Amino acid sequence: MGKSDYPVRELVAKIERGELQLPEMQRKYVWTSTKVRDLLDSLYREYPSGVILTWQPAATVETRAFAVATNSEPVTAPLLLLDGQQRLTSLSAVLRGEPVTVKNRKRPVEILFNLDHPDELTFITEVAEDNESHEDADDADDVDSDLITRVNRRAFVVASNQVAALPNWVKVTDVFKKSDSELLKAAGVTGFDDPNYERYSARLKQLRSIADYSYRVDILEPSKSYEEVTEIFVRVNSLGAKLRSSDLALAQITAKWNGSLALFNAYQAEVAHRGFDLDLGVHLKTLIAIITGQSRFLTVASLTQQALEDGWKRTKRAMDFAVNFAQQNVGVDSPTLLSSPFLMIATASWGAQMNYKISDKDAAAFRKWFLLANAKGRYSRGSTETLLDQDLAALRSEDRIGGLNQRLVQQVGRLDFTAADLVGRTARSGAFKTMFLAFRADGAKDWATNLLISPKLAGHADKIEFHHVFPKAYMKKARPDIDGRDVDEIANLAFISSKTNKDISAKAPADYAPKYSKEQLAKQLVVFDDTNAVPEGFEKFVTQRRELIAARLNEFLAIAESQ
Repeated sequence: MGKSDYPVRELVAKIERGELQLPEMQRKYVWTSTKVRDLLDSLYREYPSGVILTWQPAATVETRAFAVATNSEPVTAPLLLLDGQQRLTSLSAVLRGEPVTVKNRKRPVEILFNLDHPDELTFITEVAEDNESHEDADDADDVDSDLITRVNRRAFVVASNQVAALPNWVKVTDVFKKSDSELLKAAGVTGFDDPNYERYSARLKQLRSIADYSYRVDILEPSKSYEEVTEIFVRVNSLGAKLRSSDLALAQITAKWNGSLALFNAYQAEVAHRGFDLDLGVHLKTLIAIITGQSRFLTVASLTQQALEDGWKRTKRAMDFAVNFAQQNVGVDSPTLLSSPFLMIATASWGAQMNYKISDKDAAAFRKWFLLANAKGRYSRGSTETLLDQDLAALRSEDRIGGLNQRLVQQVGRLDFTAADLVGRTARSGAFKTMFLAFRADGAKDWATNLLISPKLAGHADKIEFHHVFPKAYMKKARPDIDGRDVDEIANLAFISSKTNKDISAKAPADYAPKYSKEQLAKQLVVFDDTNAVPEGFEKFVTQRRELIAARLNEFLAIAESQ
């Protein structure tokens, strides 16, 4: 194995020129802006930042695109990047000022640098959950006016308009593109005799030295096969659980089936175009379920290329059926209405087990199980893969749907909802998704535009959002004694458009409700009187609405209370 040292600027240039590429086995770019911030902070402090692992293949292999723009001209004998994609993509985006492509959308990675940071920097190490979603985790740093003092103790923050407006903060990308004179003038430095001139200049120089940081690059020799390199990739990326199991499975599959990633991505895009933008891992787990009858990726190593190819054809047919059944038979026309995408795997497996010959009785029974499993969060609690495998086993039995129902009852105890079941439930719960389905079935519309609520409404103004009936900002002032978690409960949530939500803003229910149709409010079980539309009546309102929601859920799901 060869070893070389390359400065960051040269590695970034190699990416731009196409001399450093990604093998097909690599996952997509997944870093949040906060992780980019922390990487820059580490390099600025001259902390160690790991090594880079590459491979010089003896023959041409399939590659995938970086999340940042690169030279489209073919390059002879490029190095393939096995470990270090997230770091180098981030540095390439920031130093070059290039946006990254995440979930088919381009967005800039904007990090701000504090020219006036303290000489002794504070530590900012944070621990995030491994399953933290990219969109949820990628917000700008919290810079409420009360926290500006704390933010100014940092050297780097994720960009926000509030911080960017401060003269001592500059975009990191600008530091690599603009001269000191431009940056210092914008920071209010008036000349050489300004007391901040030398200090700010030294910090700009230190920040630019990030481009000179030297990474050790290990190069696997051309004699290693793709299969062996994949094994190395899996082992290296398994340490510290850097990759999800689906990412590791994808690496193993592409090692056996060259070119399969392009097929997977094409089908994923096709399904997304039909309204179901599912993670590639869901499609891969469906593939394993169709081939093996269980969902765990541990079996990938034992599968042949032929088994994978044949299984993929069957998987596409099964997933096509699952999407059609969810949209047309269940009324779930978007994955945002699912408590877990695993429901699509179960549906695909059911269709395949039935050989797509399904009676009215079977379709009605499975539809009811689907809605109940979604409402009760079948795959959103406990060991989800174990639960899915239990259901896949039930689908192979003679009493398929009976087995599914039995396991669901064993898990949740009873299938009906009571008002007490809704206490503490938030927008993440299956009950909330089902509440949307029930309200839509009742003809609920946006309170201002009269458009039927739907997750597919086009345009930002008409996009459906959940609205706090008693707005959070209003309650914070009117009832500071109420816990914010109580305000977030689904009994205080309704579905209206982004524009209507913005118009209501922090208004009191008693002030905004008279502007809208009582009939439309009632279709979402928002019923006010003189006693429950005021701050003191918040508890009464949510108590009453919990009862109404529980009854409507039971009616929608066609289940009797106290089963």
